[in-house]
Amino acid sequence: MSDYYEILEVPKTASQEDIKKAYRKKALLYHPDRNQGNPEAEKKFKDVSEAYEVLSDEQKRAAYDRFGKEGMNGFAGAGGGHHGFSSMDEALRTFMGAFGGQGGHGGGDSVFENLFGFGGGGSGFDGGMGGGRSHARQGASKRVNMTVSFDEAAKGVDKELNITNYVSCDTCKGKGAKDAKGIKRCSRCHGKGQVFEQRGFFSMSMPCPDCHGEGQVITDPCPECKGEGAVKKKQHVKVHIPAGVDNGMRLKMSGYGDAGHGGGPKGDLYVFITVEPHKVFEREGNDILVDLPISFSEAALGCKKEVPSLLNHTCLLTVPEGTQNGKTFRIRGEGFPSVHGQSRGDLLVKIFVETPTHLSAKQKKLLEEFSSLEGPANLPKKKSFVDAIKGIFC
Repeated sequence: MSDYYEILEVPKTASQEDIKKAYRKKALLYHPDRNQGNPEAEKKFKDVSEAYEVLSDEQKRAAYDRFGKEGMNGFAGAGGGHHGFSSMDEALRTFMGAFGGQGGHGGGDSVFENLFGFGGGGSGFDGGMGGGRSHARQGASKRVNMTVSFDEAAKGVDKELNITNYVSCDTCKGKGAKDAKGIKRCSRCHGKGQVFEQRGFFSMSMPCPDCHGEGQVITDPCPECKGEGAVKKKQHVKVHIPAGVDNGMRLKMSGYGDAGHGGGPKGDLYVFITVEPHKVFEREGNDILVDLPISFSEAALGCKKEVPSLLNHTCLLTVPEGTQNGKTFRIRGEGFPSVHGQSRGDLLVKIFVETPTHLSAKQKKLLEEFSSLEGPANLPKKKSFVDAIKGIFC
C-alpha cells in the first residue's frame, strides 16, 4: 500500500481538520453502499480508512512520520503488526467514528443520514414550512437538430427555432400549489425526502414513496398547472450559428430548456448541426477542396484560371506549363474560418486534366502529328516506367 499521506492526497504538514476532510471525501467515494460488488473500491475503502486511523491519532502519526509503517508495531488497529485492515468491519468502525456524532441529529437518525446528506432543516413554500428541505433541481435539457447550407456554415447565420418547453406556471409561480396552505410536510419522511431501512449492519436509504423524494406533498394543487408547477408553451428562439461550424457540432444555449423544479435553474438547449453538401466544394477540416478541370493543351502550355471562392469573389490561379493531372495548388486564407475565430483554412485546387473526346478529323490529324514529334524528354514519367518494366522482364 502507498504512503498514508499519498492515499489521502494531503501534504505531511496537513492539519487534523484537513486530514479528516480528505478522509471523508474519499470514504464517501469508495463506501461499500455505493460500490456494491466492486472489490477494487472495497480495497480502496480499507486503505483510506487505515490511513485515516493512523494519521488522525497524534501519537500514531508521530511514530509513522519517524519510522514509517514499521513504527506501527505495538499499536492496536491499523498497521499494528499486520499492516492493513484485514476485514471490512475494521474499516467500517473507522468510518463510523469519523462520521458519527457530527451535527445534532436526534431521534435515532442513522449516521448514513449525515453521510448522504439527508438531514433536516431548510425551508419550504415561501419559507412558511419549517423542518423541510429544498428539493430544487434543474429543468430538463432539450436537443434539436438544425440543417444549414455549406455557405451558411462558412459565413455564419442567424436562424429561428420553434420549440415547446415547460415554463414556470405564472399562477402559482412554479410551486404547484394554489397557495402556501396547499403544501404540507410529508408525514412519512418528515420532510427529508428519504426513508431508511435497516439491513443487518447497514442502514439503506431510498426516496420516500409518499412524496417521491420531495419532502412535501401538495394537498391543494394549482388549477392552472394541476400541481406540476410548469405548463407547456411554444417559444420562438433565435439561434446564432457561428461561421466555421461543421457537421456534428453542438451548440449549447444555456437556460433555454424546461423550467427548473422547486426554484432550480432552467435546463439547456443543445442544437446539433448538420451541414448540407455543396455541389462543387468539399470540406476537409477548415480547408476547402475543389477539382478544377482543364484541357490537355492548357496543362501542357500553362494557363491562368479563375477559381470560385466562398467569400463572394474569384481567385486567379496560375497553372504552370507541364502541370500534371492531380497536382494540387494551395490558395492561402480562402477556406473556412475557425469556429473559434482565430484562423482560416485554405482553398485547395486539384487539377483534373480532361482528355478530349469527339475529335474532329482535323483535330485527330493534328494530334497524330504532335504525337510523332513527342520524345522521352517530353514524357519523363513514361520513360522511367518503361525502363522499370525492362528491368523486371530482362
